[in-house]
Amino acid sequence: MSLLLPKKVFFTSGVGTHREQLNSFELALRDAGIEKYNLVSVSSILPPHCDIISRAKGLKMIQPGSVVHTVMSKNSSKEANRLISTAIGCAIPLDRERYGYISEHHDFGVTKKDAGEYAEDLAAEMLASTLGIPFDVDASYDMKREIFKIDGRIVKTRHVAESARCKSSEKWTTVIAAAVFIMD
Repeated sequence: MSLLLPKKVFFTSGVGTHREQLNSFELALRDAGIEKYNLVSVSSILPPHCDIISRAKGLKMIQPGSVVHTVMSKNSSKEANRLISTAIGCAIPLDRERYGYISEHHDFGVTKKDAGEYAEDLAAEMLASTLGIPFDVDASYDMKREIFKIDGRIVKTRHVAESARCKSSEKWTTVIAAAVFIMD
């Protein structure tokens, strides 16, 4: 018997800007569509048989005020012209009886695309290590990806990412990316 085993997950991201850091975080949550929930941070395991659904479908399944478990990555700055990014990566095993991995990553000076690919790579590497897939940790990800494809035990990887450039030292900019679990 398993308590609180998520059956579904969706991915979302957002950006917020405000003179107060907390308010910029709130605005990023609003942009991501998850501001009206009590968010509980959890570590990064994708449960077996957990279906990935769209953000729109997921948001229809939870009510305002609900306690919602998330894997979230957040980054904030108020340094003018500073590029900030955040991402969530996901790796799903071919064998749906096994668990997958979700990774969080945040960075400075890195584009949305690069942050997303990095988070996706992290999740794939964590999953590969638990599956016993041999690879050189110092190899380029393209080389590792080929090994993962040939091995065939990692069926899919994906990511959601966000980045923004801080426009002024007068206002905070916050970026978030999240995997949001649904218990139903």
